[in-house]
Amino acid sequence: MTASVSRSTRQRDVIARVLQDAEGPLAVTDVLDRARLDLPALGVATVYRTLKLLTEQGRIHPVTLDGETRYEPSGKGHHHHFSCTACGRVFTLHTCPVSLPRGTVYPGGFVIEAHEVTLYGRCPDCAGANSA
Repeated sequence: MTASVSRSTRQRDVIARVLQDAEGPLAVTDVLDRARLDLPALGVATVYRTLKLLTEQGRIHPVTLDGETRYEPSGKGHHHHFSCTACGRVFTLHTCPVSLPRGTVYPGGFVIEAHEVTLYGRCPDCAGANSA
């Protein structure tokens, strides 16, 4: 009897929880570092396999920011990201800074279907550290 591909394992559960609890999309190394707090022997190959499986199941999806693939839970609805230029963390923004509804015709005849926005600057922790 072979094991089900979608069976739950402690490693998968921890990795899924790490992504669910994150303040924004995480890079593979971030997932590995955070998951190792519960599973010190966790290997990077297991993280890659689990991210692939969770993506195939539609539980998470990849986000490319500055050429780096990060992962976040699916089902968050329309949202954008803030990337801290000081610490490198990426945060999910739950409000849209741009009013471009689907179907808007942009000058030149471009018809908007969707948009992605990433704002860059210093997160509250880094902004506070520099003003102290």
